[in-house]
Amino acid sequence: QVQLVESGGGLVQAGGSMRLSCTASGSILRINAMGWYRQSPGNQRELVATIGSTSSAKYADSVTGRFTISRDNAKNTVYLQMNSLKPEDTAVYYCKGKFRTNWSTPPTDYWGQGTQVTVSS
Repeated sequence: QVQLVESGGGLVQAGGSMRLSCTASGSILRINAMGWYRQSPGNQRELVATIGSTSSAKYADSVTGRFTISRDNAKNTVYLQMNSLKPEDTAVYYCKGKFRTNWSTPPTDYWGQGTQVTVSS
């Protein structure tokens, strides 16, 4: 019912920048919070940043001051601007959103397919 498509991943050198985008499509009545998560080999998926419907943002301690999450409600898109990247930021980054697709059921979480971010030292 809702599709999330991420883009913008790739290879970057340490200290560099990268911007991820995630666009939602489908039968969307309302978008609540959206966020970015990441998972590296051997580790659990972890929260990177979230942004509420009023654009209030929260960040993991490890990315505070380096990453910025934002959203464009008109485009159903959330962004993650990543600066001063470190090798430990290397992971698959996933977009997640909480969407209301009808008025008879509560909002539901949907995930994107993930995009690889690799930071070389």
